[in-house]
Amino acid sequence: MTYARTSWRENAACRSADPEELFADSAAQSRAKAVCGGCPVRAECLAEALDNRVQFGVWGGMTERERRALLRRRSDVDSWWQVLVTARYEHNQPRRP
Repeated sequence: MTYARTSWRENAACRSADPEELFADSAAQSRAKAVCGGCPVRAECLAEALDNRVQFGVWGGMTERERRALLRRRSDVDSWWQVLVTARYEHNQPRRP
């Protein structure tokens, strides 16, 4: 299942969470990342943060430090939305024998 860029937030596991929990620092970040664990729109959330260079908070299960490191390692990516949503789609396809 894919979500339009404008509606993915409606399906986010954190939609009813306290924003303070998602913009935590240090030890509290692991609790924020746990909210993302089973989120059905984790890829869209992460893509949003990467494509828009969001500097604060946990998005798609990654802290700002982790996102900065990923952006440095993969500076060749123009659209994280395309990369992550396509990867999830391909991962969810049935394997052929």
